[in-house]
Amino acid sequence: MESFEADNGVKSEITMKDLDKIDIRTGRILSVEDVAASDKLVKLTVDFGSFQRTILVGMKKERENPAEIEGKQALFVVNLAPREMFGIVSHGMLFDIGYEDGIIPVLAVPEREVPDGTRAG
Repeated sequence: MESFEADNGVKSEITMKDLDKIDIRTGRILSVEDVAASDKLVKLTVDFGSFQRTILVGMKKERENPAEIEGKQALFVVNLAPREMFGIVSHGMLFDIGYEDGIIPVLAVPEREVPDGTRAG
């Protein structure tokens, strides 16, 4: 069994009980709007099938045209506590791949279309 060592970059070990607390779902990005007061944030409107959410994402500097993700499905955390930024309340978090490793992030997406709101895990 692999050990968790500080120098390999793996975060501290969690239990299945910890993981079960995170609600990750597929959502379809309906719109991407600029947050004019921020140099990083855009506002996403995301459809999760039975509900929609506003989710703020810091991708303005990562993409020449953030609107290019409109219509795409991606993975989101939907049970993260709401957070207000620049007068807008964000109700979730977009999963992306690469940011923590210093590369231009890409969306975490299902391999094929699934119903919006489908749970991961």
